[in-house]
Amino acid sequence: MGVPAFFRWLSRKYPSIIVNCVEERPKECNGVKIPVDTSKPNPNEVEFDNLYLDMNGIIHPCTHPEDKPAPKNEDEMMVAIFEYIDRLFNIIRPRRLLYMAIDGVAPRAKMNQQRSRRFRASKEGMEATEEKQRVRQEILAKGGILPAEEVKERFDSNCITPGTEFMDNLAKCLRYYVADRLNNDPGWKNLTVILSDASAPGEGEHKIMDYIRRQRAQPNHDPNTHHCLCGADADLIMLGLATHEPNFTIIREEFKPNKPRPCALCNQLGHEVKDCQGLPREKQDDPELSILFFLQGYLTESGFVNLQRVQMIMLAVGEVEDNIFKKRKDDEENFKRRQKEKRKRMKRDQPSFIPGGQFSPQALGSGNRSSPQTISNPRQAAFEMRMQNSTPSASPNTSFTSDGTPSPAGGIKRKAEDSDSEPEPEDNIRLWEAGWKQRYYKNKFDVDASDEKFRRKVVRSYGCASWKWFYPFHYAPFASDFDGIADLPSDFEKGTKPFRPLEQLMGVFPAASGNFLPPTWRKLMTDPESSIIDFYPEDFAIDLNGKKFAWQGVALLPFVDERRLRAALEEVYPDLTSEENRRNSLGGDVLFVGKNHSLCDFIAELYKSSTTEPVDMPPELCHGIQGKLSLNENALELQLTCEIKYLSDITVCELSCSINFKDPQFNEDFVFKAVVLPGAKKPPAVLKPGDWEKTNNNGRPWRPQLGFNRDRQPVHLDQSAFRTLGHAMSRERGQPGSGMYSNAAPLGAYQGNPYRPLFSGQPQIPKLLSNLRPQDSWRGPTPLFQQPPQRYDRSSGAAPLLAWNRMVQSQNAAFQQNQYQGVGGPMNYPQRPEDRLDRGRQVIRPCMICMLVSPKSYEF
Repeated sequence: MGVPAFFRWLSRKYPSIIVNCVEERPKECNGVKIPVDTSKPNPNEVEFDNLYLDMNGIIHPCTHPEDKPAPKNEDEMMVAIFEYIDRLFNIIRPRRLLYMAIDGVAPRAKMNQQRSRRFRASKEGMEATEEKQRVRQEILAKGGILPAEEVKERFDSNCITPGTEFMDNLAKCLRYYVADRLNNDPGWKNLTVILSDASAPGEGEHKIMDYIRRQRAQPNHDPNTHHCLCGADADLIMLGLATHEPNFTIIREEFKPNKPRPCALCNQLGHEVKDCQGLPREKQDDPELSILFFLQGYLTESGFVNLQRVQMIMLAVGEVEDNIFKKRKDDEENFKRRQKEKRKRMKRDQPSFIPGGQFSPQALGSGNRSSPQTISNPRQAAFEMRMQNSTPSASPNTSFTSDGTPSPAGGIKRKAEDSDSEPEPEDNIRLWEAGWKQRYYKNKFDVDASDEKFRRKVVRSYGCASWKWFYPFHYAPFASDFDGIADLPSDFEKGTKPFRPLEQLMGVFPAASGNFLPPTWRKLMTDPESSIIDFYPEDFAIDLNGKKFAWQGVALLPFVDERRLRAALEEVYPDLTSEENRRNSLGGDVLFVGKNHSLCDFIAELYKSSTTEPVDMPPELCHGIQGKLSLNENALELQLTCEIKYLSDITVCELSCSINFKDPQFNEDFVFKAVVLPGAKKPPAVLKPGDWEKTNNNGRPWRPQLGFNRDRQPVHLDQSAFRTLGHAMSRERGQPGSGMYSNAAPLGAYQGNPYRPLFSGQPQIPKLLSNLRPQDSWRGPTPLFQQPPQRYDRSSGAAPLLAWNRMVQSQNAAFQQNQYQGVGGPMNYPQRPEDRLDRGRQVIRPCMICMLVSPKSYEF
């Protein structure tokens, strides 16, 4: 769950909490991809101890991305997830723990939200498919041209729910991924990995927070542990604050709204399916990472809500509710007025005629990525351009070909959505007018606002942290109704248990997604004689509730009665197979370590003893982590089979260990103190007075910080350096490997056991000039005029080394000698050569290949 627009508000008000990360990209040489050496110090100039991944924020964009073509099959989805985790790991480089948490079975309150989302997604998917087919038939009937329709099964994102085969396969693939990295990546050498898959109940972020709370309560916990949590939900900000850990960082992918999406019919930009006119009649060719810090706040104490303070705040907000609603309406009207004036101004200032096609204006300078092309058939191009200018039916909705000519469909009439006044959804509440509370309760609850007893019932329906509790209404009360909540009873039901995975699927899935369920269970969704058929309506109303878009509205679905659902499932439980019973069981966390980890021998001895009782985990062997270890039935398999066809299996015997892990257990009434632990060092202050003003930097425009070193001095390149870059690098930045120095060996590769390539047969890089001293490798290639002349030996048949070949070979030699092992720095991590040779003074060396002298901040 998230807090809408909270991060945007926070980052705009306090921009210095944002830190642009520095990312080191993998290199490629002679077709071989050289991964980043994550055992080296972090280029952001900070070392993180623990990295926590809320995996659902990774799974969704990798399986059905919005800004690029979707993966073709499940194998490609898994590889995309692996690459995403690799990229995050390369940026953060945790030294102690990697915790990957996938959403498991959720509490009833969250299940209601999941049910609304999945029913809405199913309905919108069916409507989009029907609309797409209708528009396609209309275009083809008019003689339009469309690309051939691809017959492929639509990926149902509802399968990203605990209990489905997809989530079971994902857990298997992640176990393969972890074992592969522990065996081959030096950055994972001493890392502890905990995987909490979908079989473990609870949302991912809450499983992470529960782990942190329980570890903080242990005597061996390091109070200065630097945590980093990956996730885009704004509620992670609140959860990070609640830990009271002084070093807590959030890494998130920047959301860039209004990205153009191609039409689902013709794959062109600039219009939607409903406005599609087909392809032009011509020959057809066959989220910036940011890092966030927090401060601290108070409305709860060690996890217990202070209802007296909550009542004071809610009533104070309730006194100004009327003014808030009026101001919100005024702001909305002012925004519409400004947008209307902007459209009129742009329409007025638009040139009456712009040459198109081959005569279209092109930007000058080195920033222009597309080089000018020679004009072919200028007479025909000029004629088509004149015809375009003289066509009276051209309108803003006319589709044009790539050379500027209008499409054969011609101009179309101006539609209602193109006018200045956009149609507004009907709003019967009108919160900005007097009598808004009476209208709200009458429309939403069908009661009178003077019914004090009912309003108190709605307010008291807000409950506690329980697996069974849920809010039994579709709409919320007002802040002014929270009067008298200070005396709410606190004797809630304890010891509740979550649903099983398949039971949750029955509670959140629509009938259209019943293919993920066993046949007899699926029948309960569609059979008219089913006792729970009313839980699965084929159509339902969506109340916009004052919003503009359907996805913002409220889906008016019936609430699932737990007792009726369980009674109906008792009759079909015997039909489950052994595999379905396994997927329907609740699981736990699994801990992984590599063969070089100090805990590996301890785990191996546990398996030799064949003990059945959980054993305490020795904290001195695992960075102070404590918990219970129990034997994993599948850990003794000699081969770890990969679900992805073109990746080979891993022999896990004597390479890595896995074992069941359980967090430290406490009494039910134990209070986890929400305080800063003794011995914690307070980090430097991040926020400053006037921080919301973007010109508070001594009159200079505010700029985001690059990396964690606030004293980092930016390096300036003069004109000669830019000329060198323009000469050395290709203008086509989107085509890797096309530059002048693309064949030269990259810097920064590590020595040792690289990743096993995905496909066999890739050539390895030879090691040249092994007798070269390490310090010589940083002096750059020998100038050409100082190199001895090369003679052509006819007997050997070797080609003569030209000047360019000698230079590339010299750079390759320097690249190979960069792979030596140096003296370890803090925590025995290899230091960079410049840190060893030039300690105590600032040295700026350009890259031997591209002449860059500062790291580049990448965005996705």
